[in-house]
Amino acid sequence: MNTLRNKVQLIGRLGQEPEIVTFQDGNKIAKFSMATDDSYKDKNGEKVERTFWHNIIVKGGLVSVVQNYVKKGQEIAVEGKLTNRSYETKEGEKRYLTEILVHDLLLLGGK
Repeated sequence: MNTLRNKVQLIGRLGQEPEIVTFQDGNKIAKFSMATDDSYKDKNGEKVERTFWHNIIVKGGLVSVVQNYVKKGQEIAVEGKLTNRSYETKEGEKRYLTEILVHDLLLLGGK
């Protein structure tokens, strides 16, 4: 059963400049959105292209790599796991968020 685990691998482009968040204890995270593309043929044989947006979180030593080398529009590969969390808005509404917590990151190219 060890082969069944929470693992995500994506190749895509950054949709925004990474946001670096520094906590009171000095630890940092990097947050950004990443777009991946998919295409298929519909029932009429027409090609349909779709873009999916993913919320990416980077912790630990990889934060400095993101901070120094990763820019909006850049193509990267990430490997990590899916995480879910919830929070409450100022209006009291409960919101749910799915993010990818990155363990490995590879720079693939420019814009």
